[in-house]
Amino acid sequence: MRAILLTHPKRVEVVDDWPEPEPAPDDVVVAMRSVGLCGSDLGVYDGQRTTPDLPWVMGHEGGGEIVAVGSAVTDRHVGQRVAIEPNYCCFRCPACRAGRTSACPDRAIVGINVGGLLAERVAVPARFTWPVPDSVPDVALACVEPVAVAQAAVRRSGIGPASECLVVGAGSQGLFTCQALLAAGVQPFVTEPNAERLALAERLGAKPIEPAEQRRFPFVFDTVGVPAAWDTSLRAAEPGGSVVVIGMSSQPVQLSTMDLTRRQLTLAGSLIYDHPHDFAATVTSIVDQQLVPEQVLCEATPAARADEAFKAAATSPGKTWLDLTTWREVPHA
Repeated sequence: MRAILLTHPKRVEVVDDWPEPEPAPDDVVVAMRSVGLCGSDLGVYDGQRTTPDLPWVMGHEGGGEIVAVGSAVTDRHVGQRVAIEPNYCCFRCPACRAGRTSACPDRAIVGINVGGLLAERVAVPARFTWPVPDSVPDVALACVEPVAVAQAAVRRSGIGPASECLVVGAGSQGLFTCQALLAAGVQPFVTEPNAERLALAERLGAKPIEPAEQRRFPFVFDTVGVPAAWDTSLRAAEPGGSVVVIGMSSQPVQLSTMDLTRRQLTLAGSLIYDHPHDFAATVTSIVDQQLVPEQVLCEATPAARADEAFKAAATSPGKTWLDLTTWREVPHA
């Protein structure tokens, strides 16, 4: 079986002898069609996030077609197209029992602490696959997971229709956040130093704004997470406003308790999404075309050129993704 492997930091290889997945009774085997790349994947690629082993199969945003089902699976079938929800919560811990599965300390995180999706076929717990109709194109399967992240952040913020907000950063997560806000009836403004990314955000319906402008917003969504972006986000929040942080960095940021208190700010971190409601809502919004996430995607990269995709992902306007259906054009020897 072919797979895309991280063999050393910043070194990706395509192999044709990776072991076939063995489904457990509650699993399905999915023949992958498309996989998106995000900042978490780049952290693994760069060696900033360690993996249990090398070589390692990366990737967590994607979907494909079920080609086998485990002996206990009754609600999925061969031939079904599915998006994969790549965070497998335990369902037992206090966080899971409270419905906040995103905080599960025992999550299996695909591509991080369990093998990823960049292979011809992968075994996935059936309950973490989401059927999609043929009307949803393969390319959209690479977007469902990051859109769920964006929509969960919008839900948690409490922002309502007809509001205005600022999105800091127009990388792929910032662009999906703009889409999620627009679908919710919210007008996002966006700040981004990369002109191509800013232009793409504007084409989606966001309004560009310069960081130096003194305008304040009731809601700010920080999709970057680095100190420079944090300073922009903090300055842009109006008194009594909310800052929702989606982007992550290990670098500390500055905030005085005096500033926090006097301005009566609400700060919230939004981590992934909560199973099953957030992913279900995202699948529905894509099926109903409330948003069209493939508008954010770059041109497809075939599996054979995966190394190019990883090198380009950090700076490309739009989301980088791999088209794994190209493997079918070159049959395995």
